[in-house]
Amino acid sequence: MVLANNLHMLDGATTAEIIGGDIFFEIIDPVELEYTYRIRPAKDFGAPFNASFNAQNVFLVPVQPMFCCDTPDNVHIIKGNVALIERGECSFKVKTIVAEKAGAKAVIITDIRKTVEDYYIEMIDDDSVEEAHIPAGFLMGKNGLIIRKTLEKLQQNYATINLPINLTYTPVHEINQPPWLEW
Repeated sequence: MVLANNLHMLDGATTAEIIGGDIFFEIIDPVELEYTYRIRPAKDFGAPFNASFNAQNVFLVPVQPMFCCDTPDNVHIIKGNVALIERGECSFKVKTIVAEKAGAKAVIITDIRKTVEDYYIEMIDDDSVEEAHIPAGFLMGKNGLIIRKTLEKLQQNYATINLPINLTYTPVHEINQPPWLEW
């Protein structure tokens, strides 16, 4: 596991060196969540977040029930969008496959448990036979919790996002990181 908020310790490094293989997305609506978020792609399952993957102005939909181990109740909103899924009860790969079958373009998995909210978790293959064909990434738990709670408070079923966004040549201090994360 890698501390999520250690970017400030790498003064003098380029943004590309700092972010490595991580992917960024931005929430563009609701305004309360309009920040840039960092996700760690799955290590050895699912499709890559590469040049052929482009999800602009799509919905980030918190899956109901939140673990996505069976067909979600809100499949009608998930289709063609990005599923926000909670860690637990089944493997990362199973969650990705279930979301893919529901029509998701990609999945973002988070862990809102307090003990891991400041860490990225490496998502690995569970060695099951069935394959996932959509990208999957891990979002730090604190971000996942605030996104879910804010959407609930606003009584919204989704946030509008752009995934991925290119920050390769953006200076680290200009990345619009959520204020609840410490630099």
